[in-house]
Amino acid sequence: MAKEDYYELLGVGKSATADELKKAYRKKAVQYHPDKNPGNKEAEEMFKKVSEAYDVLNDPDKRAAYDRYGHAAFQGGMGGGGPRGGGMGGGFHDPFDIFREVFGQGGGGGGGIFDEMFGGGGRDGGRDGADLRYDLEITLEEAARGAEKEISFRKNVTCERCDGSGAEPGSRKVTCSTCRGAGQIRRSGGIITFTQTCPTCGGAGTRIEKPCSACHGEGRTPKTTKLNVRIPAGVDTGSRLRSSGNGEAGLAGGHAGDLYIVLTVKDHELFERHGDDLYCEIPIKFTLATLGGSIEVPTLFGKASLKIPAGTQSGTTFRLRDKGMPSLRGGRQGDQLVRVHVEVPTSLTSAQRKLLEEFAKISGDADEPTSKSFFEKAKKFF
Repeated sequence: MAKEDYYELLGVGKSATADELKKAYRKKAVQYHPDKNPGNKEAEEMFKKVSEAYDVLNDPDKRAAYDRYGHAAFQGGMGGGGPRGGGMGGGFHDPFDIFREVFGQGGGGGGGIFDEMFGGGGRDGGRDGADLRYDLEITLEEAARGAEKEISFRKNVTCERCDGSGAEPGSRKVTCSTCRGAGQIRRSGGIITFTQTCPTCGGAGTRIEKPCSACHGEGRTPKTTKLNVRIPAGVDTGSRLRSSGNGEAGLAGGHAGDLYIVLTVKDHELFERHGDDLYCEIPIKFTLATLGGSIEVPTLFGKASLKIPAGTQSGTTFRLRDKGMPSLRGGRQGDQLVRVHVEVPTSLTSAQRKLLEEFAKISGDADEPTSKSFFEKAKKFF
């Protein structure tokens, strides 16, 4: 069967640059990597093929020979010794070595993109704990003034019995008999030597002689944790607070994750929030709206006096400076906007009716129930 074209395998053109080749190989290698496709022989074979293609095309001399002679350049008889020795037919790198090279891991060690994508941490390195999220509901008053809240949640913490080692006290770690401490096992696949993480020790190179009876070798145990959280004034729904190191414990000496507290502010029965401003609606008597006066209005920080001018109409909005929400960024405090609604009495005593009828007669309201300005505008419709 004819071998597939290396450029087509990587999905690039013959004029592709080194960076374009690297990017294409990165995408294919992640797609077909055995750790992402356990037990999938087709994916394993494709991983070998794209690794072989990249090994050739990434080497200027091999690429030049391939462009000129095709696959025949590596079947012997074409002569020439490449810079890596052994001639042009000298075989290819381990695909995992190529993979690590492309993903920035170089010749070994832990930490790089390779580890982040496929289980992290070198053979002797630890694995950082996961970040956690806690949803916390608070009142508008707490958001305005700031608050201290105690929260309770479960997380994995370092096992107290084994201190995170995973080994029963008095026990020890021994070299893995499967990989002999390498953390990897190799299999031959024709011209390619295929390397995979040791299934016995998970790549650690060691195994626990006697697992801890408390954590069963995990090194962590679940525990309910209580934490005091300080909520700053001015927070809003969606605000996040970060508590460093209060996430899940790491493994084998890895750092603990962080805890993120995501806030939700409850709806308030009086106030509606828009940014740092607060809105509320207050009913007033029609006599106050007519004659004017002062009233006390509620704010999140106590009562405030509001002057109502004579002749105030229903729907008029007044502004109380600096009575809104504190600014989380340290700017000027928001305002409180008060919209007044003029209440019209629904039932009158005989004395009240008599006085109002007299007022209507004196003011001419009995003859002209609508205002003159409205009447002038409406005349053209009659």
